[in-house]
Amino acid sequence: MIDLIQKLQLKYPNISFAEGQVFRWSPSNQTITYVPTDTPESRWSLLHELGHGILEHKAYESDIELLQKEVAAWHEALELASQFDTVINTEHVQNCLDSYRDWLYRRSTCPNCSLQGIQTSSEQYTCLNCKHTWVVTSARFCRPYRRSQ
Repeated sequence: MIDLIQKLQLKYPNISFAEGQVFRWSPSNQTITYVPTDTPESRWSLLHELGHGILEHKAYESDIELLQKEVAAWHEALELASQFDTVINTEHVQNCLDSYRDWLYRRSTCPNCSLQGIQTSSEQYTCLNCKHTWVVTSARFCRPYRRSQ
């Protein structure tokens, strides 16, 4: 992992790398936090976070925009992998994206009639079927609580 990080630092001097507990891109300080383990999955995650950095991903306005940014970052990671003698398992990529798709599906499911709604603000959905409105949490990595209004 250290060899890959050193190569990435040379090629992308405007991006910093810091050890941490999770893989994460921070647009505010242009830093990728990484878990210092050397497994194929950790290398893939590092390249994925670098994808966010290269694409200059910042905040997102809607849940679907977040999913689009995740797809774009994985696409960028797949492109980067060939430059750094790595092959990213596409099933791993789809599993990661499925976690976002599942999260989005749960958030957009109407608590009143169980059909899908549309996001009308960063924390609100409205059902297309029954017109019910509900609020969701702004957190990305927790259970998608839905509170009816």
